[in-house]
Amino acid sequence: MPEMPEVETIRRELRSYILGRTFQEVMFLWPGTASGMSSQDMAARLVGRRIMEICRRGKYLIISLDDAHRLLIHLRMTGQLRVYTAPTPPEKHTRVLLKLDDGTEVHFWDQRKFGRFYLVRDENEIVGTLGPEPLSHTWQVDDFIQALRGRRASIKSLLLNQHVVAGLGNIYADEALFFAGIHPRRPGGSLTEEEVAALYEAIRYVLREALKAQGSTFSTYRRPQQETGSYQSRHHVFRRTGKPCMVCGTPIERIKIAGRSTHFCPRCQV
Repeated sequence: MPEMPEVETIRRELRSYILGRTFQEVMFLWPGTASGMSSQDMAARLVGRRIMEICRRGKYLIISLDDAHRLLIHLRMTGQLRVYTAPTPPEKHTRVLLKLDDGTEVHFWDQRKFGRFYLVRDENEIVGTLGPEPLSHTWQVDDFIQALRGRRASIKSLLLNQHVVAGLGNIYADEALFFAGIHPRRPGGSLTEEEVAALYEAIRYVLREALKAQGSTFSTYRRPQQETGSYQSRHHVFRRTGKPCMVCGTPIERIKIAGRSTHFCPRCQV
């Protein structure tokens, strides 16, 4: 599933193609992509609307329209927003076709059909319960310490909890825990304030570096022009099972926590 660096990369690149443009035609080729109303109703409400801004909250893209509504897009596991500058026939897994007034087309491609579109007046209907943005100036280490205090769940599962911090997923949770030297099975409440501070800095470091590399591509993540990210070449633990740790040489191990594959160095992370 695309995480914060991938979704933010898509936002930045998509903005140059769609900002100020108007939806000329909207086709839901798979009606299940529309959430909260019928696909016909959502399509009808979008046609003629001008795109005023595109933002991000957690793993959601938020497109502000000229009638004060918001179109929220969650890519889920396999969603892609593909941009074409000329009419292009939809491919097999294209679920939504968005045609803009300058001839640009945005195709929502989603092999697994888990991605969703929401059209709301108040974006907080969808994202209001999300935790803080990890790169925001308003998220401070003291907030993180408070959020983990007394928590018995593993720190890995807490990092995946979007109410604790928004935008993190399996990749960057594993990488941040490695840089902080913290075992993923540790209960969140067992971390000292010094360890939480180290993890806080590790999260911010990993996300910033991943953003510079336009995210990580393993299978279906693609940018709007179908380009890949490159941060996967710099992963220290994620999907490196059995390979030597880049710091100590110990083979990277893989376990499951809360049903998710988790990668770590048994020597560097305690």
